[in-house]
Amino acid sequence: MGIIKALKRPTLGLARTLGAFELVGTSSWRNRRLMILCYHGISLDREHEWRRPLFMTEDEFQGRLEVLAKGSYSVIPLAEGLQGLASGSLPERSVALTFDDGDYGFYAKALPLLKEFGFPATVYLTTYYADHRVPVFHLICSYLMWKHQGPLISAGDLTGGDLTFDTRSQEGRDAAQTALVDFAEREGLSVGEKDQLARNLASILGANADELWDSRVLQLMTAQEVREIAAGGIDVELHTHRHRSPRDKELYLKELKDNRLSILAKTGREPVHFCYPSGDYRPEFLPWLEESGVHSATTCEPGLAGPSDHHLLLPRLVDHGNLSTLDFEGWVSGFLALLPRVPR
Repeated sequence: MGIIKALKRPTLGLARTLGAFELVGTSSWRNRRLMILCYHGISLDREHEWRRPLFMTEDEFQGRLEVLAKGSYSVIPLAEGLQGLASGSLPERSVALTFDDGDYGFYAKALPLLKEFGFPATVYLTTYYADHRVPVFHLICSYLMWKHQGPLISAGDLTGGDLTFDTRSQEGRDAAQTALVDFAEREGLSVGEKDQLARNLASILGANADELWDSRVLQLMTAQEVREIAAGGIDVELHTHRHRSPRDKELYLKELKDNRLSILAKTGREPVHFCYPSGDYRPEFLPWLEESGVHSATTCEPGLAGPSDHHLLLPRLVDHGNLSTLDFEGWVSGFLALLPRVPR
């Protein structure tokens, strides 16, 4: 993060040693604010090596929960935190845990740890792939080429044409992924047809598709798994149906409606809180969300949510494998939020 340019890690460590984290963390300023943490995926395979800014290991996630437990943070449900924020009645050191997308790694890896620590959480669920037990197409194509990089891929073997992509380089893998996604969109491929295309790619790369698919890597929770976590107390909220943010009002409202109806059918509860897909938000979205009955919306802008923040533009810290334990402690205490950030 840009803040580290202004405050070198040794200085940050010294601040913790001297008690600055504790001083800020127990202040009335911090106790009037809610730290909303964002997670995307807990690795089932090697996803944390593939996309470190999105994934972390199970052990790393457990380490975060240990920091919160040892630091006596009040880990509370998101809805409760937002109510406390509005009424000025937050418990000390309030933190809310949120997970974007509904990745199967939440069910298999994060949920058991949350139960062990007794921490509540919110899942912002994008619902399209929750109805299809296959990997998310563009992600699995990228992951396959990263994990089995090396071969030259001929477009003729997959999409037609005479282009060749070199999977040894990130540039080559990105170009191949773009070509595959563009082809699928252009041809209007169904979920099943895109999945077969991904399996064909796996075959060309020498990967065992059945084994990888059975591991549930880059798949979302199924409808039954969503019902199970909701029945167990996990809050399931809005994240659009197809993880998209259309600029057209009617299309945007349709994404919200389809997402809401799907979650309602799976959980029996109507979702009212929202997370912007990929942190993509624009001023025109706010009245559309109000019209749709959305009570709150979180961004990916780092910081603590305070009493003066707009309820549809709430800051949230995206936690991931590249964020050190020291940085994490600095953020949840509130210390790093007080420091000026260097423009990126």
